[in-house]
Amino acid sequence: MADTPHDPALSPAAQDAAREQLQAERAGTEQQIAALSREFEQIVEANALVAVDDEHDPEGSSTAFERAHVAALLARAREHLVEVDRALERLERGEYGRCTECGEPVPEERLSARPATTTCVRCATVRRP
Repeated sequence: MADTPHDPALSPAAQDAAREQLQAERAGTEQQIAALSREFEQIVEANALVAVDDEHDPEGSSTAFERAHVAALLARAREHLVEVDRALERLERGEYGRCTECGEPVPEERLSARPATTTCVRCATVRRP
């Protein structure tokens, strides 16, 4: 990681807007996690009431897929919540809006589209295989 310049990447007004956006993103993600958790529990409870043989029951494979799909969505939502919390921490430290790879400012358009991002477009492109 490059040395981070001491000047903030965002103006105070942009920092306030970013904080609001991140807090809204966090609240939305928490709601998504709650909804997915309820959905997962309902799938598990419904399957507990019947003896499901995934291999031989025509409905079993779709039930298993649905359970796996919701579990994957739930895991991704939890990961996103961690990313948002880290972004809020960076904002409080004055590091938000700077690329963690090169130290250059991340364009506000990118931050608006991906508020928890840690990299500028150039570094994000370089990291991809």
